[in-house]
Amino acid sequence: MHPGEFYFGDRHTRIRTLLGSCVSIILWHPRLLIGGMSHFMLPARGARSKDSGGLDGRYAEEAMQLFLRELHAGKTRPSEYQAKLFGGGSMFPDATKSAGASDISGENIEIGRALVKRHGFRIAVEDLGGTGHRQVIFDLWSGNVWVRQHKEVLSRR
Repeated sequence: MHPGEFYFGDRHTRIRTLLGSCVSIILWHPRLLIGGMSHFMLPARGARSKDSGGLDGRYAEEAMQLFLRELHAGKTRPSEYQAKLFGGGSMFPDATKSAGASDISGENIEIGRALVKRHGFRIAVEDLGGTGHRQVIFDLWSGNVWVRQHKEVLSRR
C-alpha cells in the first residue's frame, strides 16, 4: 500500500506498507475476519483543495470517512472492531526542533488517535512516534500485524 491509499476487504488479504511521518489506522473485525488499512499523510485537506470531489485517503479525516462508509455497507459498528495505529515517526527530528517548523508526525498521531476514539473504535495496539520509518504487514485472516521500526534518521544537508 502506498501513501494515501485505503483498502478494506476480507480474510484472503495481506496488506503491506512503509510509514515515515504518515500514520496507518488498521481496523479488524475478529468475528467476520474483515478489515482494512489506511495510510494517511496529513490530518486534513487544505481549504483550497476541498473542491476536488470524492474522499481522499491522503487525509486522516477522509480516510476515517472511507472506513465508516465500509462499516455502513457491511452493517457493522465501530465497537465490533479492533483498532491498531502505527507510524508517525519523525524523519527529520533536527528540522522539527527548529523555530517555526511544523511537526507533521505529531499532528498525524494526534488526529489518528482522536478520530479512532471519536468514532467509537477501541484501540487494541499502537506503535507511534519515535524516529525513523516502520514496515507494517497486516493479515486479515488472523488480525496479526507485524511491525519493524528502522530507527535511522535522515539528516538534512
